[in-house]
Parts: sequence; structure tokens; C-alpha cells
Amino acid sequence: MPSLPQVPFCDTQVSRLILGDNPLYGYSHFNRLLSQHQTEYHTPEQVLGTLARAEQVGITAWQNTMDERSMADLRAHREAGGVIRWLCLSTSSWLDDRAGISKAAALDPIGMAPHGGGIGDRCFREGRIDELKDILARIRDTGKRVGLSVHNPDLLKTAEDEAWDVDYYMAGLYHLQGAAREFEEKFGHRPLSEVYLREHRDVMCEVVRQTAKPCIAFKVLAAGRAIGSSDQIRAEFRYALERIKPTDSILVGMYQTFGDQVGENAALVADICAELDAA
Repeated sequence: MPSLPQVPFCDTQVSRLILGDNPLYGYSHFNRLLSQHQTEYHTPEQVLGTLARAEQVGITAWQNTMDERSMADLRAHREAGGVIRWLCLSTSSWLDDRAGISKAAALDPIGMAPHGGGIGDRCFREGRIDELKDILARIRDTGKRVGLSVHNPDLLKTAEDEAWDVDYYMAGLYHLQGAAREFEEKFGHRPLSEVYLREHRDVMCEVVRQTAKPCIAFKVLAAGRAIGSSDQIRAEFRYALERIKPTDSILVGMYQTFGDQVGENAALVADICAELDAA
């Protein structure tokens, strides 16, 4: 089995597959029952086991949203000898509580990004770009790498066109606000839940390919909507890996309730990358 590739990330490296945190902390993006199931399953011991398994299979980075529970798990993993590197994603609280930026920096992340939906896309949509840029500048002042998380490809385009002081991008393959708007325009009412439009993926991937900066693509499996079979999961991973840059990574939320998702996904990404390199 090929090993999981490592790719450049600013002045360091990360694995081509990065562990996300949504399933670990009950952010299912599906319904409250699945979220409750994920939350109840993931005791601190289960989370630490997932992180340890990620390290075993060559995943070298973990992104999570900074809150009291996730930081307790990060500290516990480090105290147990864990070495997985941490990418910090803020909560929307950073819009009002800028002290969170310095608190995050003190925990030694390899990168810090304001939340895509709660800050980045929101500020872009509401004409509050100066507030978003101020958060990015405050991250820069900590000496940490500066990330920008987006769901709307137009925000990434704007950051590139205006040469914002950003080191890397988090790029959602589905524009959820845009999809909800398109749904409402077509049917005259809001959707019951999140809408994932397949054509949005091509748009974001094209923008990602146009920047030289490292990008981490997320929502690769449409928040669990595209996992109908092992063949479908492989196709979704391959779609993303073929269309982002060869030096970019994908971020995937995983949990071990029903099998070894971490090991299976790492093997799958390694195999697909080997195929693409050989093509």
C-alpha cells in the first residue's frame, strides 16, 4: 500500500489528507439526532483514540474549531505524547471577542483561520470586509500563519485579486448560502436544511487552481451525503484530488463508530494520489 503523501504548507508540510472535527464534536450538518449520536459517542477517550489512529496512518494535521472541549482534547493528546499538528478554526465569537486570537496562538497552531461561514462569508455578504481584514491582521501579529476559510468562491477571488495578507485558504467545495438562495429563487421558499449543489464544486476547484497559495478543500463528501458506497467515496475523493492542485490537501471529518474510517480513508487517498502521480 502506498504511503500517505505529504505536501508543502507554507514553510512546513502536512499530509494530503487532514483530519476534521465535525463528527468528533457533533456538528453533523445533517440533523440533531445524528449530531447527538456523534456527541455522545465521542468521549475524550474516543477522540484521543481517533487522533492516535490518525497519526498511525500518516495523517499529520488536525483542524478543529477552538472551544473548551476541543482544546482539552488537544492538550490531553499532546500530554500523552501525540504529535499531530493543529490547525485552528475560530468560532464566530472572534468577531466580537478578539482575545480569542491570542488565546489560540498560545496553543501553538500551525495556522489560524476565522470561521468560513460564521465570519468570512458573513463579513463578505454583509459588507464588513474591514472587520474580516482586521481579524486576519491580528492573526498575523501573533506570528502564526494566516488562513482564510471560505464557502463562497468570490471571497477567495477577492482575496487573491486584492493580494490580501493570507498564507493559505480553506476552500469549501459547496457554497451553502448560494445554494439556499438558488433554491429559494426557484421554489419560492427556503429549504428545510442545507442544500449541496454539485455544480458548485467545479467553480471552487477552478478558483483553487488559480492561486499559488496552499489550499485545503473541505466538504469533500458533502457532509456525509456522498458516502453511499465505498466506490462513491473513492469517486468523491478522486474528484477533489484531481481538480485541486497536486500540492493541496483535503480535509475530511471521520469517526470510528462503524469501522476504521481513518485507516480506510488514508489508504484510499494514498492509493488515488499514487494513481494520479503515475498518470
